[in-house]
Amino acid sequence: MWTIPNQITMFRIVLIPVFVLVFYLPISWNHFGAFAIFWLASISDALDGYLARKMNLSSAFGAFIDPVADKLMVVCALAMLVEDYHNLYITIPAAIMISREVFISALREFMSSRGCRNVIAVSSLGKWKTAAQMLGIMGLIWQPDYEIPLLLFSLPHEVINYAAYLFYGLATILTVWSMVEYSKAAWPELKDNT
Repeated sequence: MWTIPNQITMFRIVLIPVFVLVFYLPISWNHFGAFAIFWLASISDALDGYLARKMNLSSAFGAFIDPVADKLMVVCALAMLVEDYHNLYITIPAAIMISREVFISALREFMSSRGCRNVIAVSSLGKWKTAAQMLGIMGLIWQPDYEIPLLLFSLPHEVINYAAYLFYGLATILTVWSMVEYSKAAWPELKDNT
């Protein structure tokens, strides 16, 4: 149970209260600090999956706890963004994304009870949704108000802010699209058990 990938996943769960605490600290770099923690959690998500496959350490516990850790971090971040921004452009997509996570979790539970979980296994569309979601959330958490120095030039902070909204909107579209695709895949089983 306590393989390296599972320990990394549990570390991600431990990061959640730290992430929330840093976000609300009354210091000038609270948003950047929260962004850095969320970035670390996102990287650890990719790392634990890679190590589980590479080291042949996949487990039933890992398959259960990994998506739980992801959803906990994302839902906390979305709730904090809703509270921080106070606008419909953040709130409505957040409600859609959270609703989709609850719906898909329930759908996977139902399909597992019917022995058909593989019908709605994670797809490439779901992975694209997650990537766009993480990038959008990170940019919206950060909210830089200064130029970001890169190797040979500086990137205006507006570029990061606009890109964050773009990825957040794209994640919302992919959220709905993937929910429809998973629902279509599960429909035959749902229809037969109504």
